[in-house]
Amino acid sequence: MRFAASSLAFAVLLAACGGRETFNEAKVLGGKAVPARSLNRGKTVYELSCSACHGLKGDGKGPAAVGLRPPARDFTQALFKFGGVPSGQLPHDEDLLRVVRGGLHGTAMLPWKDLGDRDLLDAIQYLKTFSPKWAARRPGERIVPGPDPWGFARTREAETRGMKIYHGLAQCTTCHPAYETRGTIDAASLELLGRSASLRENPWVAELKESSYGVKLMPPDFTRDDLRAGSAVSDLYRTIAAGIGGTAMPSWKGSLPEEDLWAMAYYVRSLVDLRGTPGAAALRARLAASR
Repeated sequence: MRFAASSLAFAVLLAACGGRETFNEAKVLGGKAVPARSLNRGKTVYELSCSACHGLKGDGKGPAAVGLRPPARDFTQALFKFGGVPSGQLPHDEDLLRVVRGGLHGTAMLPWKDLGDRDLLDAIQYLKTFSPKWAARRPGERIVPGPDPWGFARTREAETRGMKIYHGLAQCTTCHPAYETRGTIDAASLELLGRSASLRENPWVAELKESSYGVKLMPPDFTRDDLRAGSAVSDLYRTIAAGIGGTAMPSWKGSLPEEDLWAMAYYVRSLVDLRGTPGAAALRARLAASR
């Protein structure tokens, strides 16, 4: 939901209702000095465009935030789900800008395409002032998708490898649904781990998980749900490699070879491609018949 305002009077009204004082000097945030003029400009942009959901105090308790699921981000935590860095680390400006520009699919966070980069980057600097972590720490190692080792010609091969990694090695079915029969999952686990698979009672549905955001979160069913940070293979690679901060989704970068990270991205993309098609219903029927 967006709230537009063109008058200075509205900004003054917001400040009177709890807005923070202006800045008179630069602040070091995320390891770099941010001029006071950028912070003050960012404060104005934030209060006019972001505070309705995220709150004047950055705590995710704006007047429009009531009932939002997932809840609006609480910037006082300095915890971001899709920051393009290993889970729990501070993101870089480029990735915060990517999220704001593109929005988060299936949430109230819509793409902000009607503001210029300067406005958005200043607002990003300002939101850092809500948490002392930005004054004390630098951003983590940025995870940027490198060259795709599979390529279009090897898509099927990548999907097959990704299916085995998903079900047999990474054991994504601990949280996400399984999309294969017990026999196929066992075979993948035996091939990659040397033992039979250990599955939940009903691994063909997602399992509700605790989070650091004050609510339990349901991991997505890739054949049904929107994927918050994009569903291109490169987007999926980034999410898998970096993990999702504050949730049960770990960072896989460094734990799996690059080829396997990309293979999982290809496999998940093949599941996303089934969404809303007869193929998704046929897959669910096949799995139900195998139980």
